[in-house]
Amino acid sequence: MRRHELPRTHAAGRTYLVTGSTSGIGYFIAEQLARTGAHVILTARTAGKAELAQRAIRHSWPQAQLSTLSLDLADLSSVRAAAGHLATFADRLDGVVLNAGVLAQQTRRETVDGHELVYGTNHLGHFAFAAQIYPLLQNTLDSRIVTMSSYAARWATLDLTDLESSRAPYRGFATYKRSKLAQTIFAFELDRRLRRGQSSVSSLLAHPGGALDALSPKRPPMPVATTAQVLRARPLSLIAQGKDKAAWSAVRAVLDPQAHGGQLWGPRFLRSKGEPRQERPTAAMTDRVVAEQLWQLSEDATGVKWPSLSQPRRL
Repeated sequence: MRRHELPRTHAAGRTYLVTGSTSGIGYFIAEQLARTGAHVILTARTAGKAELAQRAIRHSWPQAQLSTLSLDLADLSSVRAAAGHLATFADRLDGVVLNAGVLAQQTRRETVDGHELVYGTNHLGHFAFAAQIYPLLQNTLDSRIVTMSSYAARWATLDLTDLESSRAPYRGFATYKRSKLAQTIFAFELDRRLRRGQSSVSSLLAHPGGALDALSPKRPPMPVATTAQVLRARPLSLIAQGKDKAAWSAVRAVLDPQAHGGQLWGPRFLRSKGEPRQERPTAAMTDRVVAEQLWQLSEDATGVKWPSLSQPRRL
């Protein structure tokens, strides 16, 4: 692949789902996948946001094949309903990008189900959603689950006795980093379990590097950065990039035929910007003992158990 170039993939007939696809990096992941000819399912908490995202994608790519799915990852009943609804209109799922997320909060907040908001949304919501749509992925040959990690996860430490940041004082950015590390550990553990089960489904990871709205191209009728925000962001372009380019790592993990389960993809330059490349994970990301415990704790917290990952049925 040439520098700053997406995989040249024609994906007509395939179906991909992107969580958090109505804004930011998730929007550009969805747009870039739509340009391959694939059917792309956008998830949104509100119909208004879904409509804006669809209009924006079709403004730049009129041929886009799009559907929407109502999903609130901070509400496990919404997660369950979304998975059930997806099964009624999608007969295949070639890939899902677990991208949606809540950023660091100043004060501790909780989800509908009483979990700390950042951890509950970023990790538990995706854990439960992926488990409940897994049968559809399993029934589609060579499907992929791509988890959006973060560079911040490299500096996180996971405390299995306080996953939901219940101890005072509450530290928002530390909580965010732990949630992204939890997602990352889950994705590597999922890869190991899929391999043991000889499943054709693959679990990969990507991270966007440094991504700024103010460095991103305009996508009407989506909101745009102000002139002042663009001017302030220009010096940061040395180490950061627009969210359109930040989407490349996830798109490559989804589409590249040479990518495979257990890989982590991120920007080439300082892990912050540029063409995607494969990265080496930290020891904490691939700790198998912690992963086994986190998996069980996640099932207990969500009340969702993953189906068997072995003996895949194939279309």
